[in-house]
Amino acid sequence: MAHGALVYDVAYLTFQMNRELGLTEDRSVVIVGAGNLGQALANYGGFSSRGFPVLAMVDSDPDKVGSNIGGVVVRHVDDLPAIVGSSPTTIGVIATPAPVAQSVADRLVDAGVRSILNFAPVVLSVPDDVLVRKVDLALELQVLSFYQQRSTTMPSPVPTRAGAA
Repeated sequence: MAHGALVYDVAYLTFQMNRELGLTEDRSVVIVGAGNLGQALANYGGFSSRGFPVLAMVDSDPDKVGSNIGGVVVRHVDDLPAIVGSSPTTIGVIATPAPVAQSVADRLVDAGVRSILNFAPVVLSVPDDVLVRKVDLALELQVLSFYQQRSTTMPSPVPTRAGAA
């Protein structure tokens, strides 16, 4: 080892970063909406491996209630208070059509959820103590399209020689 080299305890630094990011304990997720998007989210294996196990999935459609999606049995949306009561760190994920997203947000908040990830293309109104993150897939596609268009229409920078005026 070179003189003056710093030695870091990588495990300790990783723990400290995870602690600051709130990632030292699992935070269970409740997905509301068992349609195509909700099913895709429930079947995504990356949540559990990153500390966000899918605790439950709920829907109001009687044809979906009772089905098994991603290893989770779909329960009725009326069960939200009991589900959330069983895990105080629940994050609600809204994967419903826009017209019902606000009522779903209201139900999540009434059940005690204070963090919501919203996939519905609508702005939600929630109390000040509730954190909402909106995922707008169409907007993200527009951003990518903008950068793609920009990269094809912008002239390439012309390299210059060092010291050239």
